Amino acid sequence: MRTYFDAYVGLAVLLLVGGAIVGGGLAANRLLRPHRPTPEKLLTYECGVDPVGEGWAHSYVRYYVFAYLYVVFAVDAVFLFPWATVFSAPGYGLTTLGEMFVFLAFLAAGLAYAGKKGVLSWV
Repeated sequence: MRTYFDAYVGLAVLLLVGGAIVGGGLAANRLLRPHRPTPEKLLTYECGVDPVGEGWAHSYVRYYVFAYLYVVFAVDAVFLFPWATVFSAPGYGLTTLGEMFVFLAFLAAGLAYAGKKGVLSWV
């Protein structure tokens, strides 16, 4: 007779085998790779340009905010696709349409707030 936890034994075995495969691959890579460090290989590399001066450089927070806003609105746009399929189902039309307008209003409010704060102006 099988118990509730018998299914977890298979999962544990699968996780152990997967971990062994990944660990074995990493160990084989470490053992088989050539290791010849040179001064050129140990330099900081940035887009093919030789490093000059210190390693400290200023970067604007705005660039991160642009990336963050893009991710937020791209992920939120993903919710529009399931909405389109539910909207076409019988009986869900007006309710789904109202919910989507509330959702889009929140997105528009966030975009308006970001624009008012001057985040959307490039440099």
